[in-house]
Amino acid sequence: MNTINNSSPFQLVNPSEPNLYRDQFPYSEVPKILFERDFVLPQRPEEIWITDTTFRDGQQARPPYTPQQILHLYTLLHKLGGKKGIIRQSEFFLYSKRDKEAVELCKSQNLPFPEVTSWIRADKNDLTLVKEFEIEETGILTSVSDYHIYLKLKKNRKKAMEDYLSIVKEAISAGIKPRCHFEDITRADIYGFCIPFAVELKKLMDESGVPVKIRLCDTMGYGLSYPNAVLPRSIPKMVQAFTEKIGYPSELLEWHGHNDFHKVHVNGATAWLYGISALNASLLGFGERTGNPPLEAAIIEYIGLMGDNHGIQTQVITEIAEYFQREIKAPIPENYPFVGQEFNTTRAGIHADGLLKNQEIYNIFDTEKILNRPLKVTVTDKSGVAGIARWLNENIEFIKSGEREEISKREPGIQVIHRWVQQQYDNGRTTSISSEELMAQARHFVPSLFVSNFELIQQEVKNKALGITSQVVNNIDVNTLNSQEIEQQLRSILAVEHSIHLLAITDLEGNRISQVHTQWGEKNYFRNLLTKNFKDHFWFTEVMNHRQAYCSEIYHSSYTKDLIITTAGPLMKDENIIAIVDVDFKFNELEKLRSSIPEEILRL
Repeated sequence: MNTINNSSPFQLVNPSEPNLYRDQFPYSEVPKILFERDFVLPQRPEEIWITDTTFRDGQQARPPYTPQQILHLYTLLHKLGGKKGIIRQSEFFLYSKRDKEAVELCKSQNLPFPEVTSWIRADKNDLTLVKEFEIEETGILTSVSDYHIYLKLKKNRKKAMEDYLSIVKEAISAGIKPRCHFEDITRADIYGFCIPFAVELKKLMDESGVPVKIRLCDTMGYGLSYPNAVLPRSIPKMVQAFTEKIGYPSELLEWHGHNDFHKVHVNGATAWLYGISALNASLLGFGERTGNPPLEAAIIEYIGLMGDNHGIQTQVITEIAEYFQREIKAPIPENYPFVGQEFNTTRAGIHADGLLKNQEIYNIFDTEKILNRPLKVTVTDKSGVAGIARWLNENIEFIKSGEREEISKREPGIQVIHRWVQQQYDNGRTTSISSEELMAQARHFVPSLFVSNFELIQQEVKNKALGITSQVVNNIDVNTLNSQEIEQQLRSILAVEHSIHLLAITDLEGNRISQVHTQWGEKNYFRNLLTKNFKDHFWFTEVMNHRQAYCSEIYHSSYTKDLIITTAGPLMKDENIIAIVDVDFKFNELEKLRSSIPEEILRL
């Protein structure tokens, strides 16, 4: 059945061969930027807003967030967007166990904004997932360029459009609002496919009364902000085609960009200016390949365009950045706008002198008021010992966390650093002292301010040991104690976790109730441990007294002389300890497992 409306002046063009726009995309050369005489004038919608893709596209270029991290970031998005919900929606995958848990956690908050939406393939089976989670709106992948239609999907335009319209109808019939993602639109035939497709969507919307959104996806970052660039790369002319030529409502149009050519932010702002209401963005710009529009930058752009913050809590941007650094361990360049550790720090000596006279000379705005980020000035010859002490107190994590009291300018090491600084300028230096230089000096002359790299490694290794121990405990079926089954469980655990040196289970009297499991060839070292009583061992008493996992310091095994860490964890049943799992780890093997990948990904 032909579902395509032939009454529209914008007819589907269905060539037998794909149009790859080789005049603009030669592939073996840098893409060409072509212009024509026709200009498009800005027509910004009366209302604009932001949507979020942190938990969808934002996860496609980094290790997945844990459900708890997603929940925390989701609540921060709500807080940042304010009561008016400037951050209107956030989209999620629905496929993995982690995705589903995150959706459930966020939906349980019952927050009005951001609305939880989903993303699915153009597959009717995927709609069952959307219905299962009672999500009102879902994105649907509807690729529009011939690169995707002909080369990837192996279809022609007519077949692709019919398939897309079919899934949209299914969504509407199921009571789900569809959001069609026009994937790779900046390499698509705008008037030969995209607009005819939009005409059909508008017809379905008019007939059903269900809004059908269109997301214009600049998948490869080819979009251009120039009003006289040619299609399909011209964002102004592309937006004009939807809003003016066929009257698609601005509030149902959304822009989704990528940063392959360093244009992701300006392209998003351009989409707003020329008639699109929604800008899809991701926290810190994390996203597929080069990333999406940074959501925090979109927030600042929104305020600038609207002339009012409309309830946006801009200070939350700093909270988000700190959470990424502290909990997610995501690297943020120090000079990254708005969120980098030193984005509002000046390094040039002459600039520092100007800032001391008046902050407005070199600070972009009142960063302390707007972002809760006081202006920073690096050390120069004018800083003195007090300035050096202040810089260290503001920048050394050991002090900022409260683990060590602030350092005084009378500290002998500060005096040495001050003399070194003065010598730099006596020798003709004109720039301020960099953070790296100051940290190097402080490590040398005030080492008590720092945790050593070995101490950091030890703590990371201990955390890894406790994480694996927790997984071991969770993988043991307490109902099978004293049975052959538990021996099989312990062997299975040892087979996949090669950092384990020794693994056994002890009863509440301190006696072994399992074999002592070791790596291949090492069992002879531990033969006497099978009959030994452990009731007086520190790991045993710690678990019994505190009812939680224990981890030792690093020490040499008296049996193998290896560096090891001992952990122990309680096996619980009906809130009672019924046995204790004893795990020894080889420190060297465990150290190799240190990673920024969340523990949930490294399950046994």
